[in-house]
This record gives sequence, C-alpha cells and structure tokens, in this order.
Amino acid sequence: MNNRRKFIRNGLITAAAAPWVPGAMTAGSIAPEEAPAAKGRHWVWINPGKDDSAATLEQQYRKFAAAGIRGVLFEADSEMHFRTAKKAGLEAHRWNWTMNRGDKELMASHPEWYAVSRSGKSCHDQPPYVDYYRWLCPTKPAVQDFLVQEAHKILSKDYIDGLHLDYIRFCDVILPLNLWSKYNLVQTQELPDFDFCYCDDCKAAFKQASGKEIDKLPYPDAVLSWRLFRYRAINNVVNMLAVVAAKKKKWITAAVFPTPEVARRIVRQDWTNWNLNAVFPMIYHKFYQEDVKWIGDATEEGVHFLAGKFPLYAGLFMPDFDNTDQLREGVQLAMARGAAGVSIFGQVTDEVLSVLSRAR
Repeated sequence: MNNRRKFIRNGLITAAAAPWVPGAMTAGSIAPEEAPAAKGRHWVWINPGKDDSAATLEQQYRKFAAAGIRGVLFEADSEMHFRTAKKAGLEAHRWNWTMNRGDKELMASHPEWYAVSRSGKSCHDQPPYVDYYRWLCPTKPAVQDFLVQEAHKILSKDYIDGLHLDYIRFCDVILPLNLWSKYNLVQTQELPDFDFCYCDDCKAAFKQASGKEIDKLPYPDAVLSWRLFRYRAINNVVNMLAVVAAKKKKWITAAVFPTPEVARRIVRQDWTNWNLNAVFPMIYHKFYQEDVKWIGDATEEGVHFLAGKFPLYAGLFMPDFDNTDQLREGVQLAMARGAAGVSIFGQVTDEVLSVLSRAR
C-alpha cells in the first residue's frame, strides 16, 4: 500500500489565475469536456512502483480491465505505467496532491504561500498534527497561478488522460472521530491551532468582500460569511483548474471527504459546487466509527446533492473491510444508492477483482 493519506491511515492502524472574489468561477460556469466511452465503471488508486516491469503490469492491467475497472489514478508520474495501462484498455489519470505541499523547493522559495492558523501558526514551520501537513493558502494569487501552471504541465502530456485532485481543501479543523484518541484531542469545537486560514491576504479579502474584520469578531469560527468565504476560496481554485482541463479536453476529478455535510464541516470542502467530470468521496466507514451500511447512506447523500451534475464513484478503503463478504456488501450498497461505480484504495487482490466483476 502506498503512502497516501498516511496521517489518517497510521492513526487507524496504530481562465487564468486571479485573486478570489465572491461569486468568481461559480459552479456551472465551465462545462468540462466529456471523456471517451470506457468499458469499465470502477477505479483504482495506485502509487506506481519503480521496480515494476511493463510485462508484469500489462498482465495486471488487463486483469483490471476484464474485472470492470475503467481507470487507474496514479500518485506519481510514470510514463511506463501510464502507457501500459492505456495499452490494456484503461484510462490513466494523474493523482496529484493540490493544497498540501511539503515540497522542499517550494517551502524554501515561498514560505509566504503557506496557510496560517487562527492561533497565528504558519503551516510552513509549525504544521498541525503531523510534519507533512503543509497547507497552501488558496486565496493568494501566486498560489493560484502556481497550481494552474502545474495543471497545464500535467495535462499537456499525451499519456495522461486526466487530473485527479487530492488534498483539495483546508486542513482538518476537526479530525474523523476515530483519530481523536490518537492525537489526544476532543474536537467538539473548532480549535484555533487547526482553524485556517488567517493570513493577511485572507483577512484583507474577507474584509473587502464582507466589510468585516475577522480578527475583531469574538467568535470567528461561528461567522457564517467567514465560513462561506473559505468554501469559495477552494471552489475558486478547483474551477480554475477545471478551465485548464476543459481546454485540454481532458477529465478533472477529485478525491473528497465522504459526504457534502462532512466535507464542509471538517475540511471546508464544498465539492457539490465544483466543475468536475466526476467525484470520488472517500467513504472510509471505520474512520467515522460507522459500519458497512453507512457506505450506502453516504453515497445516497452525495448523489442527492449533486443532482446529476456529474457522477460519483464511492471510494472504499480495503483495510476497513474484515472480509470479502463485507466488501461485496459495500460495493452493492454504493451501486444501489446511486454510485456510478467504486474506487479502491488498498491491495487489489483476485478476490477484490472478483467482487468488482460482478458489480457492473
């Protein structure tokens, strides 16, 4: 298993770039290009191995396609992996960390780009929770321009079929319930160290938009217009990147928190108002101390609020399932409640492929 979201996993195991303004790039302003028809309906998140051979991968990817998998979301850019997957009849998308950026070069050259907590701590040198949580501020024009140029570079490669956004949000102001004990926290309220972003650019933009000075309000975490400002800041970034994808005639998708309500409440992520081709909610039920049946409830909520805008693929976390029967139940529930398919994070065994092949 790769290192994606190792913070949460370890806790369970042990247009152009422009300043944000209210209403800019709102949902519906861009119609993303349609992708070519594909045989499968499911997806897999993978970190391509450096030692993998083309011959071995071709056999593996052909098994994926035969089981009803439509595409692979690759966490690193490996031309060999992408082209081999495409040769096997799969779509190959670049899975990219967006706002959480601990790149050493970026941190050294632009410390001013990083988000600041309500307690005044910058993610650049005082990251919350874990060392690799280095969140950029979505309000800064320079950050927006950097992300737009990065998307352009990724989507310009002929072997990449689409851009898959991950960590496209603010830092967790509230952790999933199963992690509270690991970090010795009780997050029944929004704590200042985890509440972002209060940098000068965000405060100035909010004052210009609302007339309010967030530092002078006694309970900033309860100010609805301040919350909406931050939803829109991320919405704006996503929809800028959607413009790039549409111009390249390629797909743009995102890995998001499990339901619209959960996403807005704990990570300021308003994904039903994004201009995507598809969304991949991470319906990792044990993170929230829920059982397999909750996969169906979470799927139904997301599908309801999307109202047909684009398809939803239910993200399933293999370590959350105790056996194959539970996985089968989870897939069936997601499909019955409106998911276009599922996306698998974890080891894709023959048993997993067998379950997927029966859910078409």
